[in-house]
Amino acid sequence: MSSTCSCAQHVKKLNQQISVMRKEIKNLRHLIDSAVRSHRKHLDSLLSALSHSEQLGVRLYPKPDQKVQDGEGISLEEGNIQTVPIGYISSCFPGKNGTPRQPGICGQSRATLRIEASIFNNPHHALIGLEHYSHVWVIFLFHKNGRLSCKAKVKPPRLNGQRVGVYSTRSPHRPNALGLTLAKLECITGDTLHLSGIDMIAGTPVLDIKPYIPEYDSPSGRTDFGNTVCPETEVSHSGGRTVLSEEEGRGFGFDVKEVSAGRSGWRRGQGAGGESTPLASRSRAEPFEGRHDERHGETEVCYSEAPPSQVASWVRAPPVASLAVRLTPHAETELRQFQPPGKTEPGRPSFRFLRGPEEAEAAIRDVLRADPRSVYRRTRCPDRLFYFVLDSAHITCWFGGDFAEVVRVRPAEPVPAGPEG
Repeated sequence: MSSTCSCAQHVKKLNQQISVMRKEIKNLRHLIDSAVRSHRKHLDSLLSALSHSEQLGVRLYPKPDQKVQDGEGISLEEGNIQTVPIGYISSCFPGKNGTPRQPGICGQSRATLRIEASIFNNPHHALIGLEHYSHVWVIFLFHKNGRLSCKAKVKPPRLNGQRVGVYSTRSPHRPNALGLTLAKLECITGDTLHLSGIDMIAGTPVLDIKPYIPEYDSPSGRTDFGNTVCPETEVSHSGGRTVLSEEEGRGFGFDVKEVSAGRSGWRRGQGAGGESTPLASRSRAEPFEGRHDERHGETEVCYSEAPPSQVASWVRAPPVASLAVRLTPHAETELRQFQPPGKTEPGRPSFRFLRGPEEAEAAIRDVLRADPRSVYRRTRCPDRLFYFVLDSAHITCWFGGDFAEVVRVRPAEPVPAGPEG
């Protein structure tokens, strides 16, 4: 009997020791995970500091059996690719929170981009001629992605948690963290571009800018350069509509009935001021450059019928509805205290980018209407306060079922200057 009791006590003691060992192993696993996360965070900070201080940009990895020497032996054909930022964005969005996920969501959002002097001896020379365009493509890096990891499937916020392939989305977490924005070009001063309708945060490294040309970039505006050229003819306008005879219509390659129904691929040209103009004489030998040319103040271009572009249904009809936005009387009063840029009335904060309280209120409404919260915050913590910074204003709001309410607007803390200055 005593032998049985002794064995039972021994087994009980072993089970207790095994339980303690399991807890210790679990604690060790947590410590290892925490150390790995801390190491990755410090490594990212170090890489970011090196990139900003030395302006080395981002170097994509070459082939394993090749060596890259700075300034020498770099061959794109051999797979050696090195990218250098041409400038850094100075934006009304200092952080990721509250920044629009797509360009154009907040038309009042503003930013500047100064071309680095290290790229060209005369940076302003690189911008000559760009003033003739209204919009530009901005190619940039998602430098605040944190860990450089990505997955084949992602959860776009507009899909409210559903997974789709990363290449069917605009997710910033991609194998190469490249971003693309179509921004409105407000003006150019020297070596600096003034942009609006942006979705980039302050300090964003820009790799390239290209002019936006609808005739090349929009499927509905592409021209059949080789087959359709406008012949010399006269077109009369009646009540703002173009009227052609049947013979003239056949000369253009389409039925006049289609013109009246709006189904033709023909498009009226624009004069220097942007207004519609009558058809001007144009020789078949003259090339079409896709933009208004001062040598041809009045131009007319014939377009062939192009198939309509197609996008995923969830982009135009997402399961996440737009929100109604309102400001409390207290928040409106606080917002009215902000001054436009350049004004320095004592005791009142000033904006750096936005032109005044009215534009700031419109920007706040645009940002919140699109629901800037992540899927996690939207589903797990719907009643918590949400904060974001717009220009020099710190915004506090909360979300209901179908609305967002701004409860406080106060001056934001000064943001330390980044690589852009």
